[in-house]
Amino acid sequence: MSCHVCARKAWVVLVVLGLAIAGFALPASAQKQPESKNMNLVGYSDLQGRSAYQPSIHKQGNRWIAYIGHHGGSAMNPLTGKTEDNGTSIVDVTDPKQPKYLAHIPGDPRVPGPGETGGAQMTRLCDGSELPHADKSKVYLLRTKGTDSHEIWDVSDPAHPSRVTVVLKGLVDTHKSWWECNSGIAFLVSGKPGWRAKRMMQVYDLSDPTEPVFVRDFGLPGQQPGSTGFQPSDMHGAISTGPAGNRVYAGYGTSKGGVIEIIDRDKLLKGPKDPTEANLMYPVIGRLDLPEEAGAHTTYPLMGMDVAEFDKNGAQAKHDFLAVVGETTDNECHAPRQLLRMFDITTESRILGVSTWTVPEASGNFCSRGGRFGTHSTNESMSPIYYKRIIFIAHFNAGLRAVDIRDPYNPKEIAYFIPAVTDKTDQRCVGQGADQKCKIAIQTNNVELDDRGYIYIVDRANTGMHILELTGDAKKVANLP
Repeated sequence: MSCHVCARKAWVVLVVLGLAIAGFALPASAQKQPESKNMNLVGYSDLQGRSAYQPSIHKQGNRWIAYIGHHGGSAMNPLTGKTEDNGTSIVDVTDPKQPKYLAHIPGDPRVPGPGETGGAQMTRLCDGSELPHADKSKVYLLRTKGTDSHEIWDVSDPAHPSRVTVVLKGLVDTHKSWWECNSGIAFLVSGKPGWRAKRMMQVYDLSDPTEPVFVRDFGLPGQQPGSTGFQPSDMHGAISTGPAGNRVYAGYGTSKGGVIEIIDRDKLLKGPKDPTEANLMYPVIGRLDLPEEAGAHTTYPLMGMDVAEFDKNGAQAKHDFLAVVGETTDNECHAPRQLLRMFDITTESRILGVSTWTVPEASGNFCSRGGRFGTHSTNESMSPIYYKRIIFIAHFNAGLRAVDIRDPYNPKEIAYFIPAVTDKTDQRCVGQGADQKCKIAIQTNNVELDDRGYIYIVDRANTGMHILELTGDAKKVANLP
C-alpha cells in the first residue's frame, strides 16, 4: 500500500471522528463507495466545492464545455487565488475522464449568502452562428446574477469570459430561463417589482445579444399588478419547442399547488401584451391545476411518441406526453414527496394524467439518510440518443435515476448512480436549537446530457459534478451512435 493511500485512509478516519465529535451524523451509506446499477462514473470535478444548480453542456468547435450555475455562497478559486462569491463554473469536458476547470465568473457580491441568494443559478448557451442577428464568430452565455438581474457573456474563449450586456436588473428574484437559439427569443423567469408573484415570465428578443428587446410580461391570472384575491403559485420555468413546434410548456409551484400551462407561442409573442386577466389567458391552450401536494418544477415535452402496446390500435399508438416533476424541499421526509408524473397532452385542452413514478424509500432507507428525498428535475436536452426513450431524474439523496419511458403508462427504472460523499459535502439539518440534528448527505440537484451520450449531474451539497455513462441493459435502451 502506498504512503499516499495510507495518508488518505487516515485522513478519512479523522474526518469521520471529527464529524462525530461535532455532532454531525455520517450515515452508514455515506461511508461506502458510490452506489450504482447499469451506470458507471467516467469523470469528476469538485467545482471548487460550490453548491451547484444548472449544468449546460455546449459543443464549441471540437471541444465540449460545461457551464454550471451555482447557488449562493463562496469558495476559494485556485485560478485567481481569491475567495469568490459563487457564480458560474466553466469546465472543459472534451475528455470526460479528465475535466479541466477553465474559469469561474463570480456571482452577485451585493447579495451574499447561502441557498438561492447570491449565486448565478441558471446557464443557457447559444452560438452566434445560429442566432439571427449576432456576431457569427461568438458563443454567448445567458445567466442569472443573484436575484437581481439577467446578463449575457461572451464565452467564445471559455477560459476568458467577458460580459456583453445586462439584459435587465432591479428584480426581486430570478430563476430558470429558456433561450431559443434559432430565434433568439428568451423566456426569463423574473421577479418584476409590482407583480404579486415573486417569479413570473419576461419574454425578451435576444437575437442580437448586444441589444436586448423586451417583448412582454406573462404569468397566471391573479399575479399581475393590481389583481386581488387568490395569489397563484410562482412560475418556476418554461420549455419551448421553438417556432416549428409553436408551444411553450410552463410550470408553476415547485413543491405544492402546481399548475401546468400549454401556451401557443405565436399568440404569446404577437398577442395583446398588457397584462390583463384576458390577455394572460389568451395564449393558453391547456391548463391543469395539480393537487395541493404536487409541484411542477420541470415540464418536459415528449412529442409524437409511438407506444408499442397500441401498435394494433391505429392512431392510438402515437400520442404526445408531458413529463412533470415537482421539487422536494424538506429534509428527511417531513412533507409530501415529489414524483415524476406523466401526462397525455395529445388533446391539449384536456390534459390527462396517465402514470406516476418514484424511488421506493425502502430500497435505500432514504428518509433516514439525511437531506432531501424526492424528485427535483429532469434532463432538458432532447438529444435523439435518449429522447422519448430514457428520462434522467435528479432525486436528491437517491442520486440520479434513469427511467425507461418508452411506455409512458408504465415508466420503469433501469439504472441509477448515487455518488459517495467527499470532504466538501455539506450537512443537512432538521429541527431547531438543541433538537437540531445534522447529517452529511448527497443532494443530486440537476442533470443534463450531451450529444455523445454522457450524463452530467451536479450536487446541491457541494459534492461537485459527476460525468456518467449507461452500461448493461440500460445502455441497450438508448439510441447511441
